[in-house]
Amino acid sequence: MTQQDYYTILKVSNTASEREIKQAYKRLAMRYHPDRNQGNKKAEEQFKKIKQAYEVLSDEKKRTAYDQYGHAAFEQNGNNGDFHSSFTTSTSDLNDIFGDVFGDIFGNNRKKNTEKGSDLQYNINLTLEEAVQGTTKEIKIPTLSTCHSCSGKGTAHGKTSNTCTYCHGNGQIHMRKGFFSVQQTCPTCHGTGTVIKNPCKICYGQGRIKTSKKLSIKIPSGVDTNDRIRLNNEGESGRYGAQSGDLYIQINVKKHPIFSREDNHLHCEVPINFVTAALGGEIEVPTLQGRLKLKIPSETQSGKLLRIRGKGVKSVRKRYPGDLLCKIIVETPVNLNQSQKNLLHQLGKSFGDFRGKNNSPKSKRFFDSVKRFFENLTK
Repeated sequence: MTQQDYYTILKVSNTASEREIKQAYKRLAMRYHPDRNQGNKKAEEQFKKIKQAYEVLSDEKKRTAYDQYGHAAFEQNGNNGDFHSSFTTSTSDLNDIFGDVFGDIFGNNRKKNTEKGSDLQYNINLTLEEAVQGTTKEIKIPTLSTCHSCSGKGTAHGKTSNTCTYCHGNGQIHMRKGFFSVQQTCPTCHGTGTVIKNPCKICYGQGRIKTSKKLSIKIPSGVDTNDRIRLNNEGESGRYGAQSGDLYIQINVKKHPIFSREDNHLHCEVPINFVTAALGGEIEVPTLQGRLKLKIPSETQSGKLLRIRGKGVKSVRKRYPGDLLCKIIVETPVNLNQSQKNLLHQLGKSFGDFRGKNNSPKSKRFFDSVKRFFENLTK
């Protein structure tokens, strides 16, 4: 079932400012709030839609993903509300960056360095058909997973880790530098607050082991080269039970033998013989949905673009298809027999001189321009 556009739900344009979106939400929320419409199921459903639309459009990251990919940005793994399993841009989370940089210097109220797992990237190649129609891919990725022997703790069975005596279990130490008291990660326990005396024999105290895992990746229809899908917590496991990193699926669409893609439009070259080009006719052309009849107007010139509407790629954002643009290439005949050559000689004589005054208007214009050019040189 087609989902209603979030901008339409809030009755704002897709260029609306953050303030306009907030005002529209407040106005509609007051109108459809369940407390004001007790027993009205339609109002309750509309209120839910309004709330969902506002949650996306009021968040800068979610709105960017929605503007690019529409509802498909939130459909990965069947989760319609989790932005972390959606498409992302390459922009880093500035809050995380500043938190990591300044947290160690001025203190960020974290007692232990949890060492979140590393993000991973998997490059996946798709055919044009898979990218346009959508598909599901099974992938296998190497990663670091939580050690099952020690449950990620890094200690041998039945043993526990000891509190770090250098930082007294805080994971951080205070050092005085001039007028400032600087907080830094403890060099002994590396921010964990504990020291392992009896390490696990499987992971050697790391809490993680090298392994590989299989994932089923849902590729939404309409993706293109350089699009990325982010899967939350599918990267490397964090140390000592910390949060896992994310997995990024980098899309690359392989070159197609017939079609090339430009935004939502498809392009292809269609060769025809000069008889069809001169007299017109009907030919079969390929589309991603099957074969289609294309009418060739008479006196068609090589390079002419003929548009077949709606036979391009369906947009991920607005869900409407682009067009198929067929570039006509008039092909010069080869391997002619003597009879065919005689016919062409007769046809050529019927045209008159080589300037093609009546039958070749482009040739006439060209040679007229050449004549004027040399006349101007002799003036």
